[in-house]
Amino acid sequence: MAKIKLLLHFLLWIPFIAFSQSGKIDTDRPDQSESAFTVPEKWIQVETGIGLQKNNHARDYEYALPSILSKYGISKRIELRLITTYQSHSTILIPTGTVTEAGLLPVEVGTKINLSAEKKFLPKTSLLFHLGFPSLGSKKFATAHVAPRFRFAFQKTLSASSALGCNLGAEWDGSGNSDPAWIYTLSPGFDLSEKWYAYVEVFGFIYKDESPEHTLAAGIAWYANKDLKIDLSGGFGISPAAPVYYTAAGFSFRIHTKK
Repeated sequence: MAKIKLLLHFLLWIPFIAFSQSGKIDTDRPDQSESAFTVPEKWIQVETGIGLQKNNHARDYEYALPSILSKYGISKRIELRLITTYQSHSTILIPTGTVTEAGLLPVEVGTKINLSAEKKFLPKTSLLFHLGFPSLGSKKFATAHVAPRFRFAFQKTLSASSALGCNLGAEWDGSGNSDPAWIYTLSPGFDLSEKWYAYVEVFGFIYKDESPEHTLAAGIAWYANKDLKIDLSGGFGISPAAPVYYTAAGFSFRIHTKK
């Protein structure tokens, strides 16, 4: 816990030494739709937050404390990505009490590649690919195999203050099962003002021979400056197999590594 507090304290202070760049920071959080934009070349971007998810109508909860996505732009079209999540999973059993497991989920390493720019009726398109490594995490959350996942991210401008994001992809859980979970997201977003942004979203996971999970969500974000963004989001399941609800809060910042 002391290490987590030290990390959070460090992350809270870094934004105030960031160098400014024209154009506001573009992030993958707080919605579930990954952005089609990459981090500018030679910029480091960190997106971090905490979250709570109630998995079912029993007393089963997951906490992300925190989840951190780190990015680095190696060119105008490619970014490198690192995802680390410290998770606590608690189940309240009656009358025996609460059973809790906590640790680091398998660390994910990946990339985002810009494939094409927005043109007429065609959306901006990017490809994201990650690998989750079981050896880079806590043993209690380790998987039997490396867990790959990919998404195509699409983004289409609707007006000067609105855009539509969409993701399509698949992910494997690392158990050795060859059948993936198919992923979709659909998220219209709106600039409420120069400082405020909001979105609504539907997203889900579709499995072979299992009930699908569909969730409806919404969120809001505030730009403290061009390089610092604070967000709040939440959602609830709209299909029986989906989590009952989730809520999350976080912030994102970027730093130019070369003046």
